[in-house]
Amino acid sequence: MRSTTCSSASRATDISVRPEPDLTEFRRRLGYEFKDPALLRRAFAHRSWCAEVGGQPSNERLEFLGDAVLGWVVADIAYGRHEELAEGKLTDLRKSVVNASTLAEIALEIGIGECLLLGKGEDAAGGRTKPSILSDALEAVLGAVYLDGGTAAAFALVERLVAHRMTSAALRLDRLDYKTVLQELTARVYDSAPVYVLSESGPDHQKQFFATVIVDGDTLGKGEGRSKKIAEQAAAEQAWMALSNTPAG
Repeated sequence: MRSTTCSSASRATDISVRPEPDLTEFRRRLGYEFKDPALLRRAFAHRSWCAEVGGQPSNERLEFLGDAVLGWVVADIAYGRHEELAEGKLTDLRKSVVNASTLAEIALEIGIGECLLLGKGEDAAGGRTKPSILSDALEAVLGAVYLDGGTAAAFALVERLVAHRMTSAALRLDRLDYKTVLQELTARVYDSAPVYVLSESGPDHQKQFFATVIVDGDTLGKGEGRSKKIAEQAAAEQAWMALSNTPAG
C-alpha cells in the first residue's frame, strides 16, 4: 500500500504553484525535529523538479554529504559491535546496508516516496518508487540531519535505521551462534551475561537436554536438543529474538 505520509492537500496543474507536501508526519517517523526546516525540504528536491521550477537547489549536494555520513556510521557500528568479523567480512557487512536496494527499502518504510519533489515526467514515470531516487533521497535526508543537528543526531538516526539490519546480516555472513550475539547484546544493554540452566532426561544412549536462558532476572528463552550445545543455542536464539523485537526505552 502506497504511503500518504506527505501527500499534498490538492494537485494544481502548474507545478510552480503546486502545494508542497506536509512533512509533519514524516518528521515524526524520522524522530528528529529540524531547527532549519528548509534543509529537510531541500533533501526531497529531485533535479527533475528543480529543472521545471527553476532557481531551486536540488538534493544532490546533501546526498553527497549523507553518503559520507552513512558510510562513517555503518563502519563505526560494524567495527565496534562485530569484533568477530575479519576485514573482508566487515566490508561485506557494510555493503549489505550501503546499497541502493536496502536504502530504498528503508526510504519506503519511513515514507520518503510521497515526500519527494519530482518533475511531472519523473513523477508520471514512477519516480516515487525508483530505488535510485529513493536511496539518494535517504542519503540527502541524512546529510540534512548532519548539517542541522551535528554528528550525534546523524549517528543516532543511522543507528536506528540500520543497526538491526546489520546484526541480521552479520549472522548470515559469519553464521554466528546465537549464544555469542546474545552475550554481546546483554553486555551492551544490561552490563551482564545471560545465565543458562540445564536439565536432561532419558537413558544415556538417548538423552534429551533442556536449556533455559535468564537475562537480567527474566526467563527469555527455552530450548531442547540431543546435546547441551543444541539446547543452549535454541534457548539463546529465542532470547535474542525477544530482546531484538523489544522497543528501546
